[in-house]
Amino acid sequence: MSPSVEELPLTWLRDNCPCPRCRDPRNGQKLFQITDLPTDLALGAVRPAADGVEVDWAPDGHRSVYPTRWLTAHRPGTGGDPGDRRGENGKTLWTAADLNGRLPEAGWAEYQGDPAVRARVLESVVGLGFAVLRDVPCRPGQVLEVAETFGYVRETNYGRLFDVRVEPDPSNLAFTGARITPHTDNPYRDPVPTLQLLHCLTNAATGGGSGLVDGFKAAALLRAENPEAFGVLTRTPVPFRFSDAHTALAADRPLIDVDGHGRIREVRFNNRSIGTLLLPAAELEAFYRAYRAFAEITLRPELQLEFRLLPGDCLIFDNVRLLHARTAFEESGARHLQGAYADIDALAGTLAVLRRERAVAAGKFVDELAGLFAGEGASAYLGEEVTMAQHMLQSAACAEQAGAPDALVAAALLHDLGHFHGPVSGEELMQGTDNRHSHTGADRLAEWFGPEVTEPIRLHVAAKRYLCAVEPGYFDRLSPASVHTLEVQGGPMSEAEVAAYEANPYAADGVAVRRWDDEGKDPEAPTPDFGHFRPLLTALLRTG
Repeated sequence: MSPSVEELPLTWLRDNCPCPRCRDPRNGQKLFQITDLPTDLALGAVRPAADGVEVDWAPDGHRSVYPTRWLTAHRPGTGGDPGDRRGENGKTLWTAADLNGRLPEAGWAEYQGDPAVRARVLESVVGLGFAVLRDVPCRPGQVLEVAETFGYVRETNYGRLFDVRVEPDPSNLAFTGARITPHTDNPYRDPVPTLQLLHCLTNAATGGGSGLVDGFKAAALLRAENPEAFGVLTRTPVPFRFSDAHTALAADRPLIDVDGHGRIREVRFNNRSIGTLLLPAAELEAFYRAYRAFAEITLRPELQLEFRLLPGDCLIFDNVRLLHARTAFEESGARHLQGAYADIDALAGTLAVLRRERAVAAGKFVDELAGLFAGEGASAYLGEEVTMAQHMLQSAACAEQAGAPDALVAAALLHDLGHFHGPVSGEELMQGTDNRHSHTGADRLAEWFGPEVTEPIRLHVAAKRYLCAVEPGYFDRLSPASVHTLEVQGGPMSEAEVAAYEANPYAADGVAVRRWDDEGKDPEAPTPDFGHFRPLLTALLRTG
């Protein structure tokens, strides 16, 4: 329910006036300054408008129209506290055990060709702090092309890209075979490059494994275990310095930066780049106690995620959150990475655009489903006395009446989607050719729905075969059409098939959808229309 405008903060409401005198209709940007608004703002007349509220303002007579949808979505206080999107709020902090064996990754071809895959990778960088692209072409400069898929390369004194390999006269320990402990890069810059990419071209050396530590998790542990040390590291400016023959860089920032609510938003941690602190002796003692405590946490084995970059792997990670490391390697072996810096604001913006585009596509997909129910769904349902649409809608209504979770209601609604305009039709199923519609439908829906919807659909045919094998009397309750299709689909399960079915984590859900499938064949039963279930489907769509 939208709030009454009389209850809203007046300056806030006027500052958000959407009229073309207040906002440029071409780009939505405001055309006034806050100081242009009257200091004695008051509401004049308030009238209902088409799908909204019209307001006359005093003392200047300005008129605003606020859509109901906007008032409802932006009601003060309903959005909670989103915090700083760069900070720990809303992110998934992790230990190595959380991610071992299941790194956030994708193939380069899929990442390039599928917006949903690209969005998933970028979401991992934002939420987990990193992602790995596999099979990226092993050619020099390719890392720049990766960065340009989501943003812009940040050029530094190291160039647009840099080579991480052994050099005869190294300006940085990274260009040797030495072990590199967990750290962030470029803490001596202001601002720090917030993303780093490392693309493996060659890794034939003995050693040279890679490691990551979630710096936000480490800082959160310090906050919980030693609040005093945490406070010291958030308050103490640290002199980070770098210089060579052509460069002199300096930034004085705390090891742990927090927002106005005390939430972690940035970690700068690089022992190789810390200069000499000039503080009173007591403050120096407190700092070094806190610094050591934090460093010891970052070295805990349970925080160390270890893996080996292979040729074609490209690691993208948040450089003001994750600490990266490297084991020592034999300098006689070939090891060559190319790196680049970028910034997370551009990546987050690209992700937002992908989500927006996907949300539009999701709406079109639901429209397509509605069209199938109204079109092909009006045809007869495989020898039953209901149409295909009636059958699916009745099945969903049965699930709803049973109090099933929304995902199972959706599965019941869409369980026979595989019969619609496929290479093998439902009619051919009746003629003796298994169209595997359970798998076809599940695969078709997997782009938009999670396994909690698709896997019960995939199993609903197998569930019929299963119930015929394990439940006395179930076969006798099947309709003649179901008896016919049962034989086409393989008949009752064998003991081995029953055991395999029961081991499936979605076995019970498959059985539930099967039972609602059996119920949804009554030509006299009241049947809701597709629009009744549309909000439920829309809420379940995966648009991220």
